[in-house]
Amino acid sequence: MTTPLDKPLKRELDVDGVKYTLTLSPSGLKIVEKWKRKGHEMAWRDIVTGSVELTEQLRISVEATDSGPSSS
Repeated sequence: MTTPLDKPLKRELDVDGVKYTLTLSPSGLKIVEKWKRKGHEMAWRDIVTGSVELTEQLRISVEATDSGPSSS
């Protein structure tokens, strides 16, 4: 028998020497570099339906557009 995920569960993760905080919650997961506020969030529904990849591609596209040359 498995334990239901009914409250947030935080764990520390080390990737190539960089520490992250991984939070698993009933709504999804969030990974944030240690001592930072902003990170990446994914809803469970997006993960299981495969729309995470599409969302990530859209985010990259928007960031590329935002950081492009501005007309001042």
